[in-house]
Amino acid sequence: MTESQVRGWVAAGESERQEFKQSTNLRTEATQTLCAMLNKNGGRVIFGVSPDHTLVGLEVSDKTLEKLWDEFNRFEPPAFPEVERLGLANGLELIVVTVSRGSQRPYSYKGQKFIRVASSTVRLSEAEANQLLLERLHATRRWENEVADGYSIKELDATEITRTLEEGIRRGRLAEPGTRDSLEILRGLGLLAPDGHLLRAAVVLFARAEVLEPYYTQCLLRLARFHGITKTEFLDNQQVTANAFTLLRRAEQFLIEHLPIAGRIEPGTFERIDTPLYPTEATREALANAICHRDYSIGGGSVGVAVFDNRLEITSSGDLHFGLTPEALFLPHESLPWNPLIAKVFYRRGIIESWGRGTLKIAELTQAAGLPRPDIDLIAGAVTVRFLPSSYIPPTRAHHDLTDVQRNILLLLSQQPLSLSELHEKLGGNPTISIRNLRDNIAMLQRLGLVGLSGFGRGSRWFLK
Repeated sequence: MTESQVRGWVAAGESERQEFKQSTNLRTEATQTLCAMLNKNGGRVIFGVSPDHTLVGLEVSDKTLEKLWDEFNRFEPPAFPEVERLGLANGLELIVVTVSRGSQRPYSYKGQKFIRVASSTVRLSEAEANQLLLERLHATRRWENEVADGYSIKELDATEITRTLEEGIRRGRLAEPGTRDSLEILRGLGLLAPDGHLLRAAVVLFARAEVLEPYYTQCLLRLARFHGITKTEFLDNQQVTANAFTLLRRAEQFLIEHLPIAGRIEPGTFERIDTPLYPTEATREALANAICHRDYSIGGGSVGVAVFDNRLEITSSGDLHFGLTPEALFLPHESLPWNPLIAKVFYRRGIIESWGRGTLKIAELTQAAGLPRPDIDLIAGAVTVRFLPSSYIPPTRAHHDLTDVQRNILLLLSQQPLSLSELHEKLGGNPTISIRNLRDNIAMLQRLGLVGLSGFGRGSRWFLK
């Protein structure tokens, strides 16, 4: 560690993984931050930096370090930060305290748990602490690797088990075991407990539909085709309880039946080529990810497929784990499946890829098809992957003589409902559009029956009808 290196850190400013303190008199606040960093992605606290980010340094004695360690010794479970000293030209020193992402999360300091949010340190809620504890125990204690009480091999679909083995052999992801005995195949897939009982993962993957009630109601797929862009009116509504492979097939069939077909003329020919609006391989990857990575411990959970006029949404119950965020899923990331047994069987059957490539593959496939990269939202305990067309205004709009501004408004609203101020911001590339002008255009579209308004006051949003 050099002074030049530290100056570079300080020039970058405070962040989720970095904080500055001018004096060790602020060691209580600093240790709270280190606790928060242990519970998130690690980081450093630098003592001797003024509020204006000047390296002022401080006098460091053995007593100074003892007082710091007195605070660090109050971590529970114990944690041991790395403490480094750096001399400055003015004769004073900096103290740099570094922690890695903790392996025994959640950590507390003086009985309180903290988490890092951007450049702030905040109290960790009980729900967040429980989530960290689940992740800590994940390697050995998970819902999927508990014994499936009351279930035996006779409740499983032997044909599906054999199909999985043979597909894995064909793809070179499983060795030939020399048997087609279902119990031995499950043993080879790691789906039996040491005493030979079925694990819950085996039931999720292979159980016959009629035996999943009443203990596996979460093996549920909800399928809906809505009229328009809201959930007000159903055109089709189905619910399916079945094993994971059956659910995947049913979801794929539903998309075949309900997704629009996009036609194009191949350059140099007069032939029309019809393809689904969204790439089949991309939607299949999203469906497979939803089924094998969801949280099966939620008894009322499910996977949802919702087709709207202007988008496709695939939703699965549960959260993102191990520090992943929706943004991080579209960057190279380590593969840390929440249900590794289920995910491994999906991989061996050739349905998903390993190494955290699933979301990257979805992005590549949609962008290669000329579509925007899907959105991923984390809302109310569920993860939603949202596919959007490159542009969409329903054909019923075509007979209206609309201005370019009005067409742009419809295009924006086809992607999501927006407030007036949000619309104005998104149309900001056109300096001729004032709020008043925008109101006039919206009013015209409303009179034509093309848009509607929901909510009141600041919560109101315009939407495409």
